[in-house]
Amino acid sequence: MSNTTLFRGLILTLSMLTLPATAAEPSSAEAKKETPSPWLFVPLFSSSPKLDTAAGGMVAYMHRFDEKSRPSMFGVSAKYTTSQSLIANAFAKTSFGEDHHRILGGMMVGDINNDYENYLGSGQPLSTNDNYSFAFLRYLYRVEGDWFIGAQGAYSNYELQGQDPSSSEILDEMGLVGYKSGGVGAVIMHDSRDSDFKATKGWYLNVNNMAYREALGGEQDFDIWRVDYRGYWQHGDGNVFAVRSRHQFSNDAPAGAYSPVYIRGYTPGEYLAQHMSSIEIEERYKLAERWTATVFAGTACLYGDSTSGEQLNCGDSENLYPAWGAGVQYLLKPEAGIVVNLEYAMGKDDNQGIYLKMGYSF
Repeated sequence: MSNTTLFRGLILTLSMLTLPATAAEPSSAEAKKETPSPWLFVPLFSSSPKLDTAAGGMVAYMHRFDEKSRPSMFGVSAKYTTSQSLIANAFAKTSFGEDHHRILGGMMVGDINNDYENYLGSGQPLSTNDNYSFAFLRYLYRVEGDWFIGAQGAYSNYELQGQDPSSSEILDEMGLVGYKSGGVGAVIMHDSRDSDFKATKGWYLNVNNMAYREALGGEQDFDIWRVDYRGYWQHGDGNVFAVRSRHQFSNDAPAGAYSPVYIRGYTPGEYLAQHMSSIEIEERYKLAERWTATVFAGTACLYGDSTSGEQLNCGDSENLYPAWGAGVQYLLKPEAGIVVNLEYAMGKDDNQGIYLKMGYSF
């Protein structure tokens, strides 16, 4: 069975599982105007050599607080994997007060078993068990035009342990341990996109920091800075060219909190270093009213201190992580720009993955 046939079958399932639309007050004696259901159900699926196969689902409720605000979403999701791992989260993404106020928050818990063939480039296999809980809250206020300022806070409890004696020994040798952290930070953001979920024009910039401190419930003082840029250009008959560039910098962070490779096709957390920079380009080609296809490519670089103390730089190809792939998308809720996205991504050293998820990758 081809990926396209499989994806069409999944969309048919979605249309059956999405709750029925409710009817609004009739505009005339002859007809009634139907309004879309505020409920959303999306199956989740991923498969890669590193994390095996995971399947689950997301249920969300969508609401628009006023005509000038963007659609808000409240939801829960969960995935279970063939490696007997479980990940669950609850989230809220809101816009209100004529889009002068935005709140993003969420909680996540996980029990993850990983089998790595070449962990952190050490050349050694490793079996780990990660248990973690995480909570995050961000508030933004529109100060002028498309510019926002705000604050954020996070708390995490992350436990990392080997699943066998040899794996535990490798973790000890590399200095990788779990950690507790609590932090607060500031945010500066620009957002001129025409949609949060299906942007066709505009640009987005988010610059933020997290100051993790023992006084906030953590075990160590350290700092993380992040920069995220996204640009969108519409061309032709509904086609979009998109670019994303992400950067993360750390100072005095424990090895487990180092910067991961943020790019499709790689398992988050397998490759870590003090700093990370990445860039991705993506072409979104409109196939039909509700169907699009994507092709994408990009690369990430790890630099600064490695987990073993070695100095890394982007001039060494060993520290570069290229990726490329393609996907097909279905516009599930046109009024909110919600798409269901099936993608395949490939990287170096047998890194690859298949993903079924909600939304474009950026």
